[in-house]
Amino acid sequence: MGEERGRYTGFVGHRLIASGELTEVALKAKEWSDQGERAPLLIFEDDTGALVDLDFQGSREELLASLARKKARAEAQEKEPQETRRAGPGRPKLGVVSREISLLPRHWEWLNGQPGGASVTLRKLVEDALREGQGAARARRAQEAAYKFMYTLAGDFPGFEEASRAFFAKDAERFAQLIQPWPEDVRQHLQKLVASAFQHEREAAQRA
Repeated sequence: MGEERGRYTGFVGHRLIASGELTEVALKAKEWSDQGERAPLLIFEDDTGALVDLDFQGSREELLASLARKKARAEAQEKEPQETRRAGPGRPKLGVVSREISLLPRHWEWLNGQPGGASVTLRKLVEDALREGQGAARARRAQEAAYKFMYTLAGDFPGFEEASRAFFAKDAERFAQLIQPWPEDVRQHLQKLVASAFQHEREAAQRA
């Protein structure tokens, strides 16, 4: 995920100041910094719950340059090295890579009896497994993102431990009750993250 394609949320203390692309949120946080704000300025990546490390001491142009470098690094990390491909006759653009696999005779017998043969069946099985695995991975990432945010901003709030247990137990009603006394902006943003985590969990369970 590139730096500019995700969604970010900025807080000054327990007050939400901006939510959107990283540049938008960072510039808003800098405005607060330039006004002498002493409360912690925190920017969260919503997809992961991770904090974005930025220096607000320089000029606006320096901040924008720093953001551009971060974006360039993220895009470079996204680009996977191109694997040398064997383009067989008649299939130059499919990206099919031939490799040896070892199976028991009964496995080959079953594969060869499937419509399309062994190769088609194996590709379908792998694609199905990938879809199921991606759903579970998304659910796990959403859960981790919500908890990271909660721990960072609400780790010292009353009822944090109980709320954490309710969250991991997927007890939405109990969780909502426990965080009700927390600052409004923290509570509302956390509820969005938790709702997303629970939704991904339900979707992953349906695919299983």
